[in-house]
Amino acid sequence: MLRFRPGLRVIFICLQLIVFNNLLLARPAIQTEIDKEALKKAQELKVVKAYYLTEPLSFDGLLSEKIYQNPPSEDFLQTDPLDGAMASEKTQAWILYDNSNLYVAAFCHDSNPKGIIGQLGRRDYSVDSDWFIFCVDPYFDRRSGYAFWVNPAGSMIDKALYNDISEDKSWDGIWEARTKILADGWSVEIRIPFNQLRFPKKNSQLWGVNFQRIIKRKNEKVSFVWVPKEDNAFVSRFARLEGIENIRPGRRIEAFPYSVGQAQFRPAEPGNPFETGHKYRGNIGFDLKAGLGTNFNLDLAVNPDFGQVEVDPAVMNLTAYETYYEEKRPFFIEGSSIFNNFGRGGVYISANLNWPSPSLFYSRRIGREPQGYPVHEGYVDFPDRSTIIGAFKLTGKLGSGWNIGAINAVTAREYAQVNDMTSSYRDEVAPLTYYGIFRALKEFNQGQQGLGFIFTSVVRDFREENLQSFLPGEAFSLAVDGWTFLDKKRNWVLGGWAGGSFIHGSQSAIYHLQRSSIHYFQRPDVTHLSLNPEATSLAGSAGKISLAKQQGHSLVLLSTGILSPGFDPNEAGYQRSISDKINFQGLYGYQWTKPGKIFQQALVIGGFERNYDFGWNKTFEAWLANVQGIFRNWWTINGMVLYYPKSYSNTLTRGGPLALIPQGYLIQLDLESDTRRHFVFYTSSYYSQTKDKQEDWNLSLGLRWKPRPNFNLSLGPAMSKNINETQWLTSVSDPLMTQTYGRRYIFGRIDQTVAASEVRLNWIFTPRLSLQLYLQPYIAVGKYDRFKQLNQPKSYDYLVFGEIPSTISYEEGYYQIDPDGSGPAESFLIYNPNFNYKSLRGTVVLRWEYRLGSLLYLVWTQNRADYSHPGDFSLGRDLGDLFTAPGDNIFLIKITYRFNL
Repeated sequence: MLRFRPGLRVIFICLQLIVFNNLLLARPAIQTEIDKEALKKAQELKVVKAYYLTEPLSFDGLLSEKIYQNPPSEDFLQTDPLDGAMASEKTQAWILYDNSNLYVAAFCHDSNPKGIIGQLGRRDYSVDSDWFIFCVDPYFDRRSGYAFWVNPAGSMIDKALYNDISEDKSWDGIWEARTKILADGWSVEIRIPFNQLRFPKKNSQLWGVNFQRIIKRKNEKVSFVWVPKEDNAFVSRFARLEGIENIRPGRRIEAFPYSVGQAQFRPAEPGNPFETGHKYRGNIGFDLKAGLGTNFNLDLAVNPDFGQVEVDPAVMNLTAYETYYEEKRPFFIEGSSIFNNFGRGGVYISANLNWPSPSLFYSRRIGREPQGYPVHEGYVDFPDRSTIIGAFKLTGKLGSGWNIGAINAVTAREYAQVNDMTSSYRDEVAPLTYYGIFRALKEFNQGQQGLGFIFTSVVRDFREENLQSFLPGEAFSLAVDGWTFLDKKRNWVLGGWAGGSFIHGSQSAIYHLQRSSIHYFQRPDVTHLSLNPEATSLAGSAGKISLAKQQGHSLVLLSTGILSPGFDPNEAGYQRSISDKINFQGLYGYQWTKPGKIFQQALVIGGFERNYDFGWNKTFEAWLANVQGIFRNWWTINGMVLYYPKSYSNTLTRGGPLALIPQGYLIQLDLESDTRRHFVFYTSSYYSQTKDKQEDWNLSLGLRWKPRPNFNLSLGPAMSKNINETQWLTSVSDPLMTQTYGRRYIFGRIDQTVAASEVRLNWIFTPRLSLQLYLQPYIAVGKYDRFKQLNQPKSYDYLVFGEIPSTISYEEGYYQIDPDGSGPAESFLIYNPNFNYKSLRGTVVLRWEYRLGSLLYLVWTQNRADYSHPGDFSLGRDLGDLFTAPGDNIFLIKITYRFNL
């Protein structure tokens, strides 16, 4: 989905494209170009002076001290709505410091103080509000830094900046802010301890700096250092910050001991000793954060609590690939940009239509649910996660520009408790496992070039043969990435990555891996690979290279990538697609950054993508046209059309021969209303059709209500329909089926309906005390008929069972199928695959930061599920079944205290 909003530089479709938004009224074209060139040169000369505090600061947001009589930084220019114009309201900013802290202050003048919008939001939650933003690059490397956001209500957001234009919202520093709304505007003071920042150890510091301000009622964004919309840059244009001298930030050591208690209540199951209706659990541990000099941060967790406060959404996954869930555990999301930006440096625009974008590190592998199973039968108490014994993370800069990140973690052996009413057993379902990730990246010539690498390792210590039979013992990946801009203005860039994976294990484990959905080495019609039952290792390579033009009105992206058949990052990373892929891609886009009669700004994109396997069979092709823009009334639109010529699928038969996919198309339309209003409406819809095979549509609606500055409610109902003639069911052996290499590949027509909604409520009492509610009712119903088999590889030729000569009958939950009637082929059974999955997931979270860095959580989570009436969709009845289904209730209290050592 593509969302094009004011203030954002990144836009998502099925492809992701960075563009430069937010413009308004036009000026004469020639004069605009001359003004912009002159303004750009003026920005390069800007310098900000830092003033040393000779007396204590009241830190009350009033800006009444004498030091504020020093000259401020006040030459702000618009990015929105009129790119390069003078700001409509005056803004004055100062930077102060003492031996321990950096102070930033601003007075945001406003000719209509009643129009100041100060929405309350919990920490790091973006709200539709006025904002003052302070951005700083302490290394002055023109590539990285920090951003601190404060709004008139005192809400705070902090981010790490990297790759010049990218942001990492997961970074959390310990800092404070005070604000005041006055008769002629609003003021803000920010205090940032030096030990929260990383910077070189020097007597005289030279940093990069920028100030920004958002005036929401006007949709106006202004900056002290202005960057034209068509320029793909941010940190590299910061002003010079001078005057910080002889600071001694001191050591940074923070301890966060925690205690957590949990009570779980669910209906008792008669006879099951593990389901008595209640379970109680408690835990204690601590995290340690330490600054190693001014360059490195160390995060250490001993017996950490890596549970999640917010539940994962419900999904119905009928594919052969696991569902991707976002990381929500603070230890892993804080400072994650050093790991997540692998392969993305320099090249800011990218497109992903059918390229899986493999991640070599997916942090949710650490502490995942055990993959084993009990060897005994009976009632089972199965662990829902692997206990993390300990973990540490090291991030920072080394020497002359090396960015370093390392994570090491060990997860414990996990056991399932089994009781067959005569005996109890303790079956191991997860071995002791070590995870190691090391990432390094060096930038040259202020980011003009970059070179880095990432190394991952997973090592398991087995005691049980049943685990060793299907889990690899060791898995490693190593890859390098880099980029180089081809001109000084950074219009053109060449970048990419290349690497490989190596997995070692028992013969049965590697055999199991070769047959898995990421490889399908058993495919009978391929000549470029083969299944090896005696192998004890599996290796593969991968890479991608891109050439992009990403400055100016015209945008170009040309790229090619490969995933060899043996490449597999999934032990430590994530890839939701088969390897065995050669990818080609070409896109051209044009953006209008001056307002016209209809649009404030607009972007059009056109291009293609094509995939082959290593036998040069075409496995995907798509041609696209996309239009996105912001209307003059500040509504946004995204419309896209995709056309798919026919191709072959090497995954439809799940290890069988190639199958033909006919041509098809997709039409998508997204709309969102003006976010300044109390009611914000948004919708996303698409319709797709594949000839003779599939018809699919989806409609999602959304409403966000903001009746008060501290309260907002979001409702997002959605409905979808999918009719697919070739939904995979199973395969059966039959030596008579020589056309498909001795197996029958069985499919059915599925008529699937999904009805769901998401409800989110945010009630913010103060920036440190908030109540959040999340609720997701979800219904997915699938009815199967027209069971069939593939008759010929590389074709759309199917035999529908029941058509002469085949027969089909149904009895006691199974279909009996005779594929040739009175012929010699044996009949077989398939289970009734109809389903009606109903889920209600919700959580209520009270979060209180009772002192700086110390948190109290009170959490109530409820899960309900029901499976009655498979294959039969009735919204009213299914909702009734869902809301009356037995509930699983979890009550949790967690308290963390910050010791500043």
